Amino acid sequence: MRRKSAPTIDALGRAGDAGAQAHYADPAYYDKTYRSRRWDVEYYVRLAQLSGGPVLEYGAGNGRIAMPIARAGVDVVAVDLSEPMLEDFRASLEREPAEVKRRVRVVQGDMRTARVRRRFPLVIAAFNTILHLYTRQDMEQFLAHVRAHLAPRGRFVFDFSVPRGDELVRDPERSYGAPRIRHPTTGQLVRYAERFEYDPVRQVLLVWMDFKPEGGGKSWSVPLTHRQFFPREIEALLHYNGFGDMVWTADFSDQPPDESVDSMVVSCRARATGASRPRARARKG
Repeated sequence: MRRKSAPTIDALGRAGDAGAQAHYADPAYYDKTYRSRRWDVEYYVRLAQLSGGPVLEYGAGNGRIAMPIARAGVDVVAVDLSEPMLEDFRASLEREPAEVKRRVRVVQGDMRTARVRRRFPLVIAAFNTILHLYTRQDMEQFLAHVRAHLAPRGRFVFDFSVPRGDELVRDPERSYGAPRIRHPTTGQLVRYAERFEYDPVRQVLLVWMDFKPEGGGKSWSVPLTHRQFFPREIEALLHYNGFGDMVWTADFSDQPPDESVDSMVVSCRARATGASRPRARARKG
């Protein structure tokens, strides 16, 4: 059951709110959860090497992808909103050889407004980063900044989970249990479960991640909100915001997507036209 004090889906699902940041407030738990996720890392590292760099990554977090790019010999600028994740990234970077440190620039900022005053042959937004852009205006601001940072003929590559109808109609009061874990931050053995609630008007999915200590103690929940973008919707957003030459592939395989696709990978370029380009506003401070 949802706790009376917990926010509802109506109060979540906006850029920068708890649903967009709470999951990233604990880098140790994030590391443990996604430690085995390597296929996207390998994919983006290969793209970075082929581009020759430098690379701009939006939603870089604690460097899960940006650090391997730097280790592979490519300069990378890593942008993220979460200060806890970036603090963890900086701490990890201090343990790297000097040549890796020199290849990384870490920038704290909102991907809709952050500007690094440089152009890149490759801009990436990995692992559902765009799902924290909840409105058309959020997406348009972001895409304007991507265009402003792309070098001529540069490519913008990102991935997103494809919504599935059966996953959007689950009972929000039902908990889906998972194997218990040793929480890396608290050290407690905890039971873990997830609950899902979908707002079909805003196309926002709220996931409550519930933690209950085995030996007693206070339980806690972490919200995560993802905007659900459908592939044709993404195609239209890209097209009407000045992008073309789109290539769609499935699950980091370079194969065309079919009905079994989980993560859609999109590669595109800013269209070279005579029309005025969206201008990115300089970020104050």
